[in-house]
This record gives sequence, structure tokens and C-alpha cells, in this order.
Amino acid sequence: MAATLFVVVGSQVPKLRGRFNDVATAVPVYAAFLVVMAVVGVAAARVARLDVGRARALVFTGATRNSLVVLPLALALPAAYAVTPAIVVTQTLVELVGMLVYIRLVPRLIPAKEAAGTDLPSAT
Repeated sequence: MAATLFVVVGSQVPKLRGRFNDVATAVPVYAAFLVVMAVVGVAAARVARLDVGRARALVFTGATRNSLVVLPLALALPAAYAVTPAIVVTQTLVELVGMLVYIRLVPRLIPAKEAAGTDLPSAT
């Protein structure tokens, strides 16, 4: 998967032609989504009184969007939208980095010592 993503990223760089700022402006939006979804996931798990494993799975699942599913559609767009595939790939890259952060963060938000969804930390 990493090799495929590397090839896709490499194929998009030449198409940007000085539009790196357009792609970079999307990064804070994707990062903010990850932050918001961590809070929403913890809150939803608390409301649903999920056990630790399910609560953690909910947080991870809520934050991932499988953006590469739409990449073929983005690649089929006319040349005027050439930056769109790069933005889709950027979303995937931000999401992958976010998942690495989540691996450390989620166990702190939802510790294993909590029993059966009780005493989950508040989302605020």
C-alpha cells in the first residue's frame, strides 16, 4: 500500500505546476477534522456506553474517510481540476499521519482500565 501511495503521489506532483499552496490550504482542514472526530468519537462512545475496544474502534472509524476510493473519479476530471487528485492524496497522507497520532492518543482518551463504557472521559 505504501508503494502504491508513493507512486500515486509521484504521479500527481508534476500536475501541480505551482499550485502547492492550493493543496497546502487543505491540510489544516483535514487535521481539524481528525481533532473534531476524536472528541465526537469519545462523546458518542460515552453516550452509547461502549466497552473500551468498541469505543476505541469508533474513534478510529469516525476519523477515517477512505479518500482513495474517490481518487479514480478525481483523476477523470478535466485538466482545469488537475489539483483535485493531489488534494485527495493529501487527505490520505494527513489521515495516515493522524492515525499514527491516534495510536498514541486514543488509549489515553479511552484507557483500558475503564470498565464497560462507564467513566469514559467527557468529550469537553
